[in-house]
Amino acid sequence: MEPDKQDRGWRGSADLWLDAAYELLVEGGVEAVKVMPLAARLGLSRTSFYWHFPDREALLAGLIARWQGRNTGVLIAQAEAPAATIAEAMLNIIDCWITPEMFDSRLEFAIRTWAQTDPAVAREQAQADEARITALTALFLRFRFDPREAETRARAIYLTQIGYISMRTEETLAQRLQRIPLYVKVFGGTAPTEAELQAFRARHADRL
Repeated sequence: MEPDKQDRGWRGSADLWLDAAYELLVEGGVEAVKVMPLAARLGLSRTSFYWHFPDREALLAGLIARWQGRNTGVLIAQAEAPAATIAEAMLNIIDCWITPEMFDSRLEFAIRTWAQTDPAVAREQAQADEARITALTALFLRFRFDPREAETRARAIYLTQIGYISMRTEETLAQRLQRIPLYVKVFGGTAPTEAELQAFRARHADRL
């Protein structure tokens, strides 16, 4: 009989522990992210955790770093992505809103909930918000919008999406796709062309 993972001395990996911590965070909030429940979920010993992290705080810091890289990093990258028109640039941003692999709404909600009771996380959230809005403002400036208008439009598109997340708005992908051309016009001031919409739909063909 093959020995089990613990008998073989298998301790998992840092990513494995972070993945499990992520699931507990989005399911039950930061208070649910504790070493013993994580070990039980993974079928590993409690001491295995300390092979990868010195303490729970280091694990929580890893979750913050994952959120920053996945949500903040990807959104900024999309804001900086090449685009020939403001409508195309808006569609690049909207890629994030409808693609969980690019912008994780469950993680965003969990972090924002956590920030309400943890001043350090609240500061991280505020810095992320500022960085994201700055990147979106730069996008509009790239298309020669007046600076004040650029910031206002950036805040409009960003705060609308954060509102979706914070209110846990239920909307099917089909419903959202139907609204996207008008969202693009509202946020960017110009409706997308049919060619731009076709390119956008092609990027998401596997989900339609």
